[in-house]
Formats: sequence, C-alpha cells, structure tokens
Amino acid sequence: MENPKYKELKNKIVVVTGGGGILCSTIANAFASQGATVCILDLNIETAQEVSEQITKAGGKALAVQANVLDRESLQKAKNEIAEKVGLCDILVNGAGGNHPLGTTTNPFLLEEDLHKTTEGFKTFFDLDVNGIQFVFNLNFIGTLLPTQIFSKDMIGRKDCSILNISSMNAFTPLTKIPAYSGAKAAVSNFTQWLAVHFSKVGVRVNALAPGFFLTDQNRSLLTNEDGGLTQRGMTIIGQTPMERFGEPEDLIGATLWLSSNQSKFVTGIVVPIDGGFSAFSGV
Repeated sequence: MENPKYKELKNKIVVVTGGGGILCSTIANAFASQGATVCILDLNIETAQEVSEQITKAGGKALAVQANVLDRESLQKAKNEIAEKVGLCDILVNGAGGNHPLGTTTNPFLLEEDLHKTTEGFKTFFDLDVNGIQFVFNLNFIGTLLPTQIFSKDMIGRKDCSILNISSMNAFTPLTKIPAYSGAKAAVSNFTQWLAVHFSKVGVRVNALAPGFFLTDQNRSLLTNEDGGLTQRGMTIIGQTPMERFGEPEDLIGATLWLSSNQSKFVTGIVVPIDGGFSAFSGV
C-alpha cells in the first residue's frame, strides 16, 4: 500500500457484492491495496466481517455490510449504512452469483435411454426444476441489476465512477449440463453492453470480467476428487485450456483494477475473458 500502481483509486469507495467469496474477497483486497475504502456486501455477514478484518489488519480500510442482492429494501439499507459511515459509492463490483443443482442436468448429452432411467436424482433436460432455474437466473442477473439500480444512481454527475460486472466465459459458449447458469451469465454480458450505452452520456462506465475455470467452494467437488486429483470434467477442462491450469483468484486483479481506474477511461461495454485461452481454443 506504500506505492500503489493505480493512485487514482486511493480514497475511492468500492462496493463489492458477494464480497465474502473466494474470488470477490481477492478483488476486495486488491482495491484496498490501492488505498480504496472497500465495502464488503454479503448475505453472510460473518464471511463479510472476516474479509473486512483481513483488510484492516493489513492496513487497509474496509466495512462489512449484510445485504441480499435480491431484496431492494436490503440493498437500500446497505447503501444508507455505507453512505453514513464512509460515503457514496464510486465503484460497484457485482460479484454475487452462482449455480444450483436443480438447474443442472446429470449428463452432458441426452440419450434416448435416459428417458427411462429411474435413478434417484437423475435429471434430464425434461426434469429440470423451474424454481431452480429461476433461482440461478435471479441470483446472477437480477442480483446484478438490483444492486446497480441502488448504487449507481449516486454516480450520476460525479467523476471517475464505474461498474464492473462478473459474467463468465460460458456466456460466450454455453457449457454442458448448466443451461440456467450459462443463460444467466449471457444475460449479464448483454446487460453490461446495454448499460454501458445507456450510461454513456452521464459518465459512468460499465464493463465485465468473464472468468474461466477457477476453483471455488461451489465447483471444487465437480472438478476435483477428495484425493486432489481431477474428475473427468476437470480433466476435460484442463485439456481444453491452452495454459493447462485452473485460474487463481489473483489472476482477476490486473483487469479489475485497470477497468476500474481512469487509465481505461475510454473503455466501456466490454467483457474480458480471463480463462487461460479456453474460449479461444477450438480443440484442435
């Protein structure tokens, strides 16, 4: 923090939704290292407090705030608390998101015999639960739209304000088995472009990151075995990733800080893949 690269981020008020998670807590720490005041929003206040304490112990400035990104009243309460304690939001990172088993098929491809399987928990496309799909879509898309409505209004008329959404590389090409998550992230990417145009006359830039495969608490059991080895899906992913590894949380920092600083002041409406080349690789 003695010599931050992005000096213009110093004293900025950064709000990070889903800030208690593995990826977003890393993003929060990165902003704090540049001298920003970081507000960690999370439904789980305990995890938000852990991240906040981690930042303050390192000499940074942070505030933990409980908020539900699907509840306007909860978000408004969080905004009021932030405004009272540290000031108005300059940079919003919409990091809350995730998948749900009810919006996931068991197999990547439908076979005719699958229609006759009676194994408990086995799901084809025809078995997908609409509530599960709606949960995933709401968490990722509505959970991006609502915080943006609440926090971006105060950005209007102020300088160097921006929004960073978290999309996914499967917004470019959908992954097998997870139609709800793929569709929801595609909506986030589309919304990023739409909002960038909509806010272009009021000086608020809007961009997004599209992370590839990063090991998190949500996908670890799908990609790795208990002994640390890769599952079949994990091996397929590494085989299709030219850099031959999963992403590490720190891999998000460079693009995050650049897109959030005025060093990218003519950049808006882009979605940046951070995926080790996965989305560029044809497989041959």
